[in-house]
Amino acid sequence: MAPTDMAQTRRAAVTAPNDLESYWLPFTPNRSFKRSPRLIVRAKDMHYYSADNRPLLDGTAGLWCTNAGHNRDPIVAAINRAAEQLDYSPAFQFAHPAAFELASRVAALAPGDLNRVFFCNSGSEAVDTALKIALAYHNVRGEGGRTRLIGRERGYHGVGFGGISVGGIVNNRKFFGSLLAGVDHLPATYSREHQAFTKGEPQWGAHFADELERLVALHDGSTIAAVIVEPMAGSTGVLPAPQGYLQRLRAICDRHGILLIFDEVITGFGRLGYAFAAERYGVVPDLITFAKGVTSGAVPMGGVIARDGIYEAFMRGPEHVIELFHGYTYSAHPLACATGLATLELYRDEKLFARAKSLEPRFADAAMTLKGQPNVLDIRTVGLAAGIDLASRAGAPGLRAYQVMERAFQEEGVMVRAAGETIALSPPLIVSEAQIDEIFDKVGRAIKAVG
Repeated sequence: MAPTDMAQTRRAAVTAPNDLESYWLPFTPNRSFKRSPRLIVRAKDMHYYSADNRPLLDGTAGLWCTNAGHNRDPIVAAINRAAEQLDYSPAFQFAHPAAFELASRVAALAPGDLNRVFFCNSGSEAVDTALKIALAYHNVRGEGGRTRLIGRERGYHGVGFGGISVGGIVNNRKFFGSLLAGVDHLPATYSREHQAFTKGEPQWGAHFADELERLVALHDGSTIAAVIVEPMAGSTGVLPAPQGYLQRLRAICDRHGILLIFDEVITGFGRLGYAFAAERYGVVPDLITFAKGVTSGAVPMGGVIARDGIYEAFMRGPEHVIELFHGYTYSAHPLACATGLATLELYRDEKLFARAKSLEPRFADAAMTLKGQPNVLDIRTVGLAAGIDLASRAGAPGLRAYQVMERAFQEEGVMVRAAGETIALSPPLIVSEAQIDEIFDKVGRAIKAVG
């Protein structure tokens, strides 16, 4: 076919409503999806709706993000008003009022002196921003030798080069070269032998934090800039921090002048029953990353919350000189800020963080009803999140969980997430007790049917 004919064919295909070829889906087996697409066309409150208008109970809050539910009227109205008023404001050298208002509201939710907010557009950008702030902070303080970053095995910190370097999920790392130099990892905190079928934070595992002392001895603490961990490792399969683990990490970091970063992209804004998991665990990190729930997924937004001392370390030198050479074209985008403000008001007015906390025992009990189901190896719960580990099929790791996810969508009318051989559940915080039971009943049927 001549190039002109190919171009005409391609243009014609764009008008075909069922053409799936041009879109390269992220974190998706594209060939399998395009053979049997799972298309969503609208959403409201606790439900998505498929292309054939079937209601789908949302067991995952979209992708850990629609914490206030879908297409909530106050958020939709705020988006419409913002779109009519201000389409874009430059993020460098200029700003708009809603950016300052939202920053103040986010800072008010954070514990301790975490009062300074830097906006970006996603969790991945938030992580890379936090890592850069940590490195630059030590530099401006005259400790530029602190360049080493410490992540954790099985950690997920987005898909930027900084995030995958400190992250610890093998397939997210192995295809992309040597990544950032000077990165090391703490061990994962999970042991099925000692923690199986735990509700909340497991009693066993706090000692894994002491591995940081080993890394300090190996590299010398004066070379380490920051440690980054998720209070609950979500994307790897819902791994709650063991009791006392985060507190021990904080103490070790303090001893050696190392910054502690909590990646709260998933745990922020109510998932664990608090505005931030840092509050649940009584630990004040030096930096918190956030995204997802800040706008309930309606408009992309992320950010970093820094302690006052970190911000103030940059506020030196001539006042006309840029203090931090970092930012994004769409930092604090007007539409995102308006959405974030409406979302935070909805969380407050409906007391959704407290609601999640009160539902946690019911959610955990419902999850544990799947114990004893065929091929269920472990169940973990914390807040309104659950991970269900399934046995792998011989020679096909991940296939069983993928088939359960497909079955749940096509036959049971519920959206779940497959992460490796784990079914992850994290419904919107507006979920009812009856809907909690419905989610786990349907997931149980899907597991039985797949076998």
